[in-house]
Amino acid sequence: MTKLKVVHYLNQFFGQIGGEDHANITPLKKTGPIGPGLALKSALADQAEVVGTIICGDSYFAENMDTALKEIITFIKEYNPDLFISGPAFNAGRYGTACGAVAAAVEKELGIPAVTGMYIENPGADLYKKFIYIISTANSAIGMKAAIPKMAKLALKLANKEPLSTPEAEGYITRGIRKNFFTSETGAKRAVNMLVNKITGQPFTSELIMPTFDRVPPNPPVKDIRKATIALVTSGGIVPTGNPSHIESSSASKFGKYSLVGIVNLTPTTFQTAHGGYDPTYANQDADRVLPVDVLREMERLGAIGKLHDYYYATVGNGTSVANAALFGKVIAGELRNDGVDAVILTST
Repeated sequence: MTKLKVVHYLNQFFGQIGGEDHANITPLKKTGPIGPGLALKSALADQAEVVGTIICGDSYFAENMDTALKEIITFIKEYNPDLFISGPAFNAGRYGTACGAVAAAVEKELGIPAVTGMYIENPGADLYKKFIYIISTANSAIGMKAAIPKMAKLALKLANKEPLSTPEAEGYITRGIRKNFFTSETGAKRAVNMLVNKITGQPFTSELIMPTFDRVPPNPPVKDIRKATIALVTSGGIVPTGNPSHIESSSASKFGKYSLVGIVNLTPTTFQTAHGGYDPTYANQDADRVLPVDVLREMERLGAIGKLHDYYYATVGNGTSVANAALFGKVIAGELRNDGVDAVILTST
């Protein structure tokens, strides 16, 4: 029996190159399995073998996506694989985006099956679930042992052109694709059965899963804006020159808190944007375009507001997971309340 040839994609950490200090490495290839690839090799058993591993730094990929994809696809072609697997990326946003982008490119350009794995809230999952199969994983590498066998099983099914069951049965994230099929009961009977189960408190599963939307009630208006302390918070990535907090250009894992004491205007020599999701030219020329310190200082001088808060907060919204964004908001809001801030102007790009 001829084994299927598999190429595996990893970031610099799982590829055993290094941590964040090696996140800018360009794509490279290595023969055989590495790191999680060893578990993948075991899960594929005698049906397939990992013939090569492609490794790329998360930051390099995020900041040079088009170039990185071309380089990676070129490497993958050299192995002439039957199957491609990336990750799993769990809840690492930049890694997840890379895993999804490479897998989607492989299917489109090479015409071979591709599978990856991510946590449901990884931004890469939302971006690529309609184009590729993404096994649902835990939010950290603690779920590696459970994720790899599921990825291998699904990948082999796709490679062998075996029919797939439902997302729940196969373990992949729902892709939002509807397929018609015949069932033993009519829609009317199934609907009545679900309604009866719901009324009587019995378990039931809806055939149409509704999206979940976060509902946030608006705060009451500021009583007297002329006496209010106003704070600035931005997801536009405006940071002091040099990005001292090392906020990532995509899929941010942190935010920064910076002083505005004595600052009337954000100059190109003192402030910049760390954001990787838009053209930084105009923000770097005048960061007030994203974080309007100059306007609020003028309003402060005219008495239109009480004062501008002494600190502002910044992060990058580009690809940042909902979970991280919610955590940032909770921490920032707590600090602003403690500092007696009355209102916040939240700016983006």
